[in-house]
Amino acid sequence: MPEAPMPSDTDSLRWQAVLDRDATPACGPFLYAVTTQGVYCRPGCPSRAPLRRNTRFFADIAAAEQAGFRACKRCDPKGERAALHAEAVRAACAMIEAAETMPSLAALADRAGYARHHFLRLFRDVTGVTPRSYAEGVRARRLQAALSAGDRVAEAVAGAGFGSESRVYEDTSRHLGMTPGAARRGGAGEVIRIAHAESAMGPLLVGATEKGVCFIGFAEPPEALEGDLRARFPKAHVEAADDALAETVRQVAAFIAEPAAALRLPLDLRGTAFQRQVWEALQRIPLGETRTYAGLAAEIGNPAAVRAVARACARNPVSLAVPCHRVVGADGDLTGYRWGVPRKKALLEGESRMQRKRLTQSQKIE
Repeated sequence: MPEAPMPSDTDSLRWQAVLDRDATPACGPFLYAVTTQGVYCRPGCPSRAPLRRNTRFFADIAAAEQAGFRACKRCDPKGERAALHAEAVRAACAMIEAAETMPSLAALADRAGYARHHFLRLFRDVTGVTPRSYAEGVRARRLQAALSAGDRVAEAVAGAGFGSESRVYEDTSRHLGMTPGAARRGGAGEVIRIAHAESAMGPLLVGATEKGVCFIGFAEPPEALEGDLRARFPKAHVEAADDALAETVRQVAAFIAEPAAALRLPLDLRGTAFQRQVWEALQRIPLGETRTYAGLAAEIGNPAAVRAVARACARNPVSLAVPCHRVVGADGDLTGYRWGVPRKKALLEGESRMQRKRLTQSQKIE
């Protein structure tokens, strides 16, 4: 096996990334090989770091294998084991979707061919939730679909796999975000107060229930914004309330114009347990700072749930109050934003500018 190291001006940075187990090093993607073991690894490999003299660096899998090294079984640089895991979890999800009642963890693990504790970890790593939470989401979707179709509450609850109506009513926010009766009525009986206004980024619409703000939209024609809100509550009574919401609208418009402080509004957030967990984490991001989707996933204890976190951000109904614009890609790219990437850029630049202004003022005082 060749012993000469691959010449590179960035070898010192790569070596430090190996020592730090940095899976996304600033020097860019690479692989390292251990000459004494004949394997190549990702820089984030959990194995003990090799000696520097036994380490070689490669740009890609082809170069490492051409030099005679084989893939590490722990960090799986070729993704073969990860693909098997993902397929096992997909099969388990299909089993949950097809079952009338929640399959036991033992049944799911046996079907996948793993021990229960191992399967539980795999499922959580791939989906971001436990099998039970996933099954609850399936039941909630079934219940929502049946209620929206006009089924009687008792029939919809039974058909969705809930043992009794009390199981749903004891935690309505967890399953539907509202009572089954309200879901069946498509929001009928609920009053959504709305207020239109102009902002620095165009038309603005704020909607609120008696519990708090349930919708914030901007930068689209007023009729499009109102259509978005009505789609969420198709049978709710929507009424104009410019005076009642004047202060709330003023705060939102002021934030858009100059984000001097985080928006602190009473909110009526309706989503799954996972979505609300993500939305709560978003509210903890300080003004002027950003997080990556991967970082946010790690913060809520589900580091593999990057895509699920991105979906939760996309479904955020109260932009600005729940600042999903503060989440960026791993490379700092702004990625997508419900109200347009240019607005996301402008919001972040405004927050950064305000933070620099505050820092300058504090330095003058000192």
